[in-house]
Amino acid sequence: MPQHAVRPLLRRKRTLAALAGGAALATGAGLLLSHASATGSPAKAAPKVVPPTANAAFDYQIGGAYTPPTGVKALSRDRGAKPAKGLYNVCYVNAFQTQPDALDWWEKSNPDLLLRDADGDLVNDEAWGEALLDTSTAAKRTRLAKIVGGWISGCATSGFQAVEPDNLDSYERSDGLLTRAHNAAFAKLLADRAHTAGLAIGQKNTTDLLGQRKKIGFDFAVAEECGRYDECADYASAYGNRVFVVEYTDRDFTKACSSVGAKVSVVRRDLDVVPAGRPGYAFRTC
Repeated sequence: MPQHAVRPLLRRKRTLAALAGGAALATGAGLLLSHASATGSPAKAAPKVVPPTANAAFDYQIGGAYTPPTGVKALSRDRGAKPAKGLYNVCYVNAFQTQPDALDWWEKSNPDLLLRDADGDLVNDEAWGEALLDTSTAAKRTRLAKIVGGWISGCATSGFQAVEPDNLDSYERSDGLLTRAHNAAFAKLLADRAHTAGLAIGQKNTTDLLGQRKKIGFDFAVAEECGRYDECADYASAYGNRVFVVEYTDRDFTKACSSVGAKVSVVRRDLDVVPAGRPGYAFRTC
């Protein structure tokens, strides 16, 4: 599979949803009961996980929710937004790094879960102003999974059908302090939590971990800029075409459509993923 030494130059900006510490630690016990009541299943039965349908027209709305364009069958929205009725809804969660406006909460509540270098300084994703979370030990991964897992359970409670935990590739920006194995182990905890809550879970980028998708528990993929890096076919093959491709330039969009557009969902969005009606908004499908 092709690998690139630098991060995708056009990776879109994420929303800056505030993280409430108390809400983040909500458990999924009530969720399981509510799902059981709705389906008529026994209270102890886990809700059914439903992966997305291959090649369902997709919209990427993590920059703000708006009425889905005609024909759209699936979309992704930030975890703080409401899912769209009648569609397949994917919940965006920044799982491996902090949102910039949440750093104070992390510093106050769980400072040791932020990755630090030998001098004690935070290791940051400079491109997006986000501190990396420390997935380097089993104990820290367990604690992180309780926090991020609470957000995932919240996605299920809100009515989403799936979750996409972002920044799976944070180890590439960790100055060697994190490894692929660390993040894969943390992703496995998140996948288990998602499945317990009745959510499918998507691999977000990172072709280096395609070979571990089954061990981790990923059900589908969300691939940004795979057209730019000739990776779309890799995702499509690995996930039986259950892939949502997001491109941010006309050139890369055309390339992705030519490569996998006949069998995989491909959407052209603007880099800031702004809502419809805002300056710069762009939306196209193959």
